[in-house]
Amino acid sequence: MSVKIRLQRHGKKGKPYFRIVAADSRAKRDGKYLEQIGFYNPTTNPATIELDVDTAVKWLQNGAQPTDTAKAILSYKGALLKNHLAGGVRKGALTEEQAEAKFNAWLEEKGSKVEAKKEGLASAESEAKAKAFAAEKAANEARIAAATPAVEEAPEAAESTEATNEEE
Repeated sequence: MSVKIRLQRHGKKGKPYFRIVAADSRAKRDGKYLEQIGFYNPTTNPATIELDVDTAVKWLQNGAQPTDTAKAILSYKGALLKNHLAGGVRKGALTEEQAEAKFNAWLEEKGSKVEAKKEGLASAESEAKAKAFAAEKAANEARIAAATPAVEEAPEAAESTEATNEEE
């Protein structure tokens, strides 16, 4: 039985939500699976990925083959790196502590990159809101300026009708 690590689609039309599962390669896409490893929500910005890295590494070491998208997700979360480091420990090139230190350093670096991206998105969103507010304010001022001459003519007309009423 060959095992694949792949995505299992859930959610409604236009709003996909995926489970990351280890499943028999002959099973249906959304069918029976052996174990759920995590989930992936591409509709958020940045995409939400929750992954049990240790379970993913266990399946990779047992011979599970990830699909292209699952491989990208496993790489993004560090499961492939941890599997690579575990191979180095088995061969004797690294100790367990060295491998763990390298993995933790990589996680910290990756976390800072993700936070920088989130901050960039937040600042871009706030700038867009400020520009939209300025454009709306200018449009309101233009609308008020266009309506002001009509308001000024109205009091003059009212004064002229009052004057004619007094003369009578």
